[in-house]
Amino acid sequence: MLAAVPAALALHAAHAPPVLVFAACGLGIVPLAGLMGEATEALAARSGPAVGGLLNATFGNAAELIITLFALRAGLIGLVKASLVGSVLGNLLLILGFAIVMGSWRVPKVAFSATAAGAAVGMMVLALAGFAAPALFALAHPNPDPIVLVRLSDGVALVLLATYGLSLLFTLKTHRAVLSAPAVSGHRWTVSRAVVVLAAATALVAWLSEVLVGVTTEASEALGLSQTFVGLFLVPVIGNAAEHATAVVVARKGQMDLAFQIAAGSSAQVALFVAPVLVGLGHLFGQRMDFAFSTFEVAALGLASLAVAVVALDGESTWFEGVQLVGLYGILGIAAFFI
Repeated sequence: MLAAVPAALALHAAHAPPVLVFAACGLGIVPLAGLMGEATEALAARSGPAVGGLLNATFGNAAELIITLFALRAGLIGLVKASLVGSVLGNLLLILGFAIVMGSWRVPKVAFSATAAGAAVGMMVLALAGFAAPALFALAHPNPDPIVLVRLSDGVALVLLATYGLSLLFTLKTHRAVLSAPAVSGHRWTVSRAVVVLAAATALVAWLSEVLVGVTTEASEALGLSQTFVGLFLVPVIGNAAEHATAVVVARKGQMDLAFQIAAGSSAQVALFVAPVLVGLGHLFGQRMDFAFSTFEVAALGLASLAVAVVALDGESTWFEGVQLVGLYGILGIAAFFI
């Protein structure tokens, strides 16, 4: 798939149809995101739990953060909001669902840490409250003052960031023994190699993201897709595909705790770290980025959090419960297609 990177360069230079440029950029970002993730894991493995946790917090969703950053700078606020929600939905429903199916296909049930599940669900409920508060304010005031919405979102963003910082303390220090999961494999990369790969992949992702965002509007119109659908279901898949594949693979190997931590941890990063950072960057770019999500987006997050709570809080699951999570993701996708 790395061949898509020079292909995207050639198509962009030749002013090819936006759909082809969008597809090439999306395909090129997928393997680059995988390299960024592997380089980050290699650095984290050599840095100790505290620094490693900070590295994962910073670069865990770097590809998607870069894509949404360029979308924010271009003023595509609706696309940015939809992609944030879509990333959470993809991790909680599609990936966790597939991981449960693959992990329990040959056994009656799979077990994982109920404490980790409870912490993940709690953080998602907190994020849901943070996203819902500005949306409810906008519903209560037919013509809300945009400045007030931004200030409200700023306050919520600070609370979410503080909570995420404390969640790192919870998982990496005070409850590390309870929540620890086995590593996927040993990392043999040297620090210098990891740094070079991370820098090169990040630069290429940044370039591809700028091109992708530049053709998103034209490509979505050519395909007959709304900006909401593109943000909810296409952009998150592009940015998180490599991480998603890792979660399913480790679940198939019987490491369900690790698969759950990948899916739930990525969701928490997006909701409690990436989203507040984008609110702050909105001020830097002169864009009014706020948490006034649409009713559909808030409802989708609520349904996803409820479904994961029902499936995961008892610390065990079966393949059919995984099917139910994937089914809910499909239902929300069909609904978003007609918005």
